[in-house]
Amino acid sequence: MTVTDEVSIRPAGASAESGGDAAGARVVAALSGDLDGGFAVLYEAYRGPVFSTALRLCGRWAEAEDLSAEAFLRAYRALCGYGPERIADLRPRAWLLTILTNVWRNGLRTAARKPPLGPLEDAPDPPDPAEGVEDAAARHETGRELADLLAALPDAQRAAVVLRHVTDLPVAEIAEVMGVPEGTVKSHVSRGLARLRRLHQDQEEGGAR
Repeated sequence: MTVTDEVSIRPAGASAESGGDAAGARVVAALSGDLDGGFAVLYEAYRGPVFSTALRLCGRWAEAEDLSAEAFLRAYRALCGYGPERIADLRPRAWLLTILTNVWRNGLRTAARKPPLGPLEDAPDPPDPAEGVEDAAARHETGRELADLLAALPDAQRAAVVLRHVTDLPVAEIAEVMGVPEGTVKSHVSRGLARLRRLHQDQEEGGAR
């Protein structure tokens, strides 16, 4: 893996978004018409970004599934208490990822009070049926390496890097999700990428010895 300023941590086969939330208006309109039907639209629109973000935040496939499920469950419960005006003003992608990151942070605090877990499990990207065995094996190793590197970052830096370079959110939206100023987001991303480069370099040098 090459760790650059545009660090390649987006799941295989995923395309970069333009930065805007193209599905947002459609989701809000669906939620305004029917909560249950609208929630199905919301889930289909954002399940990919939510799971990809969760996977790169926690580094464990099963944990990412649980994290994503909990985020959508909390989102549905919250929507049940929202009136029409609040739904109309909703920015669904930022709102969902805010819920996700809060659930993840709460999990970290809970885990800090428990005995440490074993090494990170493999965190592969979803398989591509057309992918060759050698390519799949190489991607598998890259996913595991990346999970280990991201896990070494401070929580805020990890979240900022993942939201910027996995979910491809603009800085303003990351600031909304993380609840910090845009300048702080830029700092977290810059420092996180620099630390990833150092960790990757140390890993390569260690392997060459």
